Amino acid sequence: MALLAKGKMFASAVVAVLALATGAQAAASCGKTGAGFEAWKPEFAAEAKSEGVGPKGLAALAGASYATKTISVDRGIHKAFSGSVDDFMKRRGGAAIISKGRSLKKSNAALFSKIEANYGVSPGVLLAIWGMETGFGSAMGNQNTVSAILTLAYDCRRPGFFYPHAIAALKLVDRGALTASSVGAAHGEIGHTQFLPGNVLKYGVGGGNLRDKGTALASTANFLKGHGWRAGASASANMGAIAGWNSASVYQQAIARIATAIDGN
Repeated sequence: MALLAKGKMFASAVVAVLALATGAQAAASCGKTGAGFEAWKPEFAAEAKSEGVGPKGLAALAGASYATKTISVDRGIHKAFSGSVDDFMKRRGGAAIISKGRSLKKSNAALFSKIEANYGVSPGVLLAIWGMETGFGSAMGNQNTVSAILTLAYDCRRPGFFYPHAIAALKLVDRGALTASSVGAAHGEIGHTQFLPGNVLKYGVGGGNLRDKGTALASTANFLKGHGWRAGASASANMGAIAGWNSASVYQQAIARIATAIDGN
């Protein structure tokens, strides 16, 4: 999911984890370049171990490298959500998402019907998010997930936000839902709809394999339900839940427009 959202989206979980880890976090110093990353990793390993990360997760941490591309993308994140909703829709291919979303809604009718029955979330918003995030699974990212999320936990810009996601990523390695070589988006997002690792732990359903479209879409519905989605209401009436997914106003409005167009077909 797009990164501008994350301050609000995961706030409660961040607070809960940081309340437990405040002392440990203070011990691991952040950095503004990759120069101190290797020295930081053993400090973070001690914290991770105290948080319950096991041998596989710790091994993935030891093998992680500083992700320069992740830092480059992170520094330009706000530009991606600039301009008007119409401009944003054009940049992100809103018309194409609507067209393909309508087709996928029909060809996957049984899947979307099951998800709506279980979570109360209509197909349009799931298809809008799926299309917006990865072009319906065509571009799930090629950055090493563990390295990306650890780089952001080390980086001084937002270490407090990414700390719990980094711990979660290592726990997902322990569980087998991720490996040290798993790839995803530049900020460590995973799968068809781009979940951060902490949200995989909290909202992921089934085995947590978000590279499986059914699992990813059901998990996205579970996330939206957890953020107040009201069954039977339109996407525009569920902006609070969409804001949980992404706090950028242009993104929220684009998703609502796309969802309405898909569900109205």
